[in-house]
Amino acid sequence: MASPKLTISGLCKRYGEFVALAPTDLEVAEGEFLTLLGPSGSGKTTLLNLIAGLALPDEGRLLINGADATHVPPYERDIGMVFQNYALFPHMTIEENIAFPLKMRKVDTASARARAAEALQMVRLPQVAKRFPRELSGGQQQRIALARCLVYRPSIILMDEPLGALDKKLRDQMQLEIKRIHRELGTTVVYVTHDQEEAMTMSDRICLMDGGRIAQLGTPSDLYFRPRSLFVADFLGESNLFPGVVAAVDGDTVQVDLAHGPTRVGAQGHGQAFAPGHRVRVMVRPQNLSLQPGAAGGLRATVLDSMITGSLTKLYLSSTGPAAQPIVLSFPTAWPADRHEAGQEVSLYWQPADAVAVPE
Repeated sequence: MASPKLTISGLCKRYGEFVALAPTDLEVAEGEFLTLLGPSGSGKTTLLNLIAGLALPDEGRLLINGADATHVPPYERDIGMVFQNYALFPHMTIEENIAFPLKMRKVDTASARARAAEALQMVRLPQVAKRFPRELSGGQQQRIALARCLVYRPSIILMDEPLGALDKKLRDQMQLEIKRIHRELGTTVVYVTHDQEEAMTMSDRICLMDGGRIAQLGTPSDLYFRPRSLFVADFLGESNLFPGVVAAVDGDTVQVDLAHGPTRVGAQGHGQAFAPGHRVRVMVRPQNLSLQPGAAGGLRATVLDSMITGSLTKLYLSSTGPAAQPIVLSFPTAWPADRHEAGQEVSLYWQPADAVAVPE
């Protein structure tokens, strides 16, 4: 990892008896795109506000470029912020809106206009310079808010759910735009969202939070394929979690006794040792399940419903036997579509490398 742009050491925030953020350690590298992900109340916005200086910690330190910034005012931290609310001045033209931060920094008018024009080029909207915010779409206004942040070239950009007010298609387009701009500038970005797909799409690393603590920190692939807890496995994407007991451990693989029989799965990335007798859940993602109608062996299940969601077709099933549980399976939609009628009996299979044991 590159040298840390941002270092958080034991940072903590309480409101009375409520711990909004437990003592937290985190490093963000120069040029990294880190996403703070989690449900409401998980502590991600509290952490972002502490980084921005909009809240002060009760404990711990925050370093920016190696210098202590724990109690430095927000305007002295060289940080830019982009919010869900665009906060554009309605009486100013787009050019004036973008140049406003430079005006506050006493940049001369000619230089401010030139840098505003550069920022508009960066977000691919040079043609709207003389328009007013009310004349732009929501997506365009969000790009202008981003340009206004970029124009004074902050060393760190903080984004607090900036795409939350946009429809899905526009949100997807803006994700690509933000990734492109980040790639071109190499600016350090800390991004807050509760949208799992958005976090997976945009991030170099994801910091998944729960209850004011970091549940897991790693690449999108780490969290998706090698979750360290049931919370991570269940929160990030769809998953099937089959209860079982560890029968044997062999290096990075674990043999688990499930209700329908033994299976061998991976155990990488947990930072803890499994031992025979440990209760675990075997996590298998829906796309890693395959089925054979009427075949012997495997996990027996009954089809409950079939749904085409677009590029994927999803089957909703229930395992048979005394410990019945819901199961979801997905595969690419093709024409003619395979028909799986409700009530159909099938056998489900997965490859050992596509499953992982998660501590219960």
